Amino acid sequence: MNLKGKKIGFGLTGSHCTYDAVFPEIEKLVGAGAEVIPVVTFTVQNTVTRFGDGEDWIKRIEEVTGNKVIDSIVKAEPLGPKIPLDCMVVAPLTGNSMSKFANAMTDSPVLMAAKATLRNEKPVVLGISTNDALGLNGTNLMRLMSTKNIYFIPFGQDDPVKKPNSMVARMTALSDTIVKAINGEQIQPVIVERYKDGN
Repeated sequence: MNLKGKKIGFGLTGSHCTYDAVFPEIEKLVGAGAEVIPVVTFTVQNTVTRFGDGEDWIKRIEEVTGNKVIDSIVKAEPLGPKIPLDCMVVAPLTGNSMSKFANAMTDSPVLMAAKATLRNEKPVVLGISTNDALGLNGTNLMRLMSTKNIYFIPFGQDDPVKKPNSMVARMTALSDTIVKAINGEQIQPVIVERYKDGN
């Protein structure tokens, strides 16, 4: 299966340090012929960090996808009944948003889009980036991993020495994960090595 003509929602949450790894993958999806609809959390919209200004990231994702961002819960709700997606991606998915998603909370446009997609029994692909995947958020991670129609980009510890509870997705596997997910399969292996020689 290729992704040409597929309608893919792409949700960004507030792991700003991960955006540089995510944007090339969005470009690959667009290059493969997918229609990518960007969705952002309020944190993405309103936060300025050493990794960039929220307004600049929004401008960039709109330029890459050719679509305006969905930036409110009201705008995200139609992705269920009126504008069904073939797949919804959330990458990066912070620990904060992961815990809310695992507990059925809808307090951001991204979570609304993800839940609307699940309502349609379509796949939601998650690319985690969280400092506590092996800590307090471990139960939420496992809950999502065992939920129907939720799939994960392979992930691993990014710094087991300094941040032993932290895990981050291997974003380069994003497109392959989507293809598998649309076919109802979880790409394997899910747990991968991300840390080598101090990097």
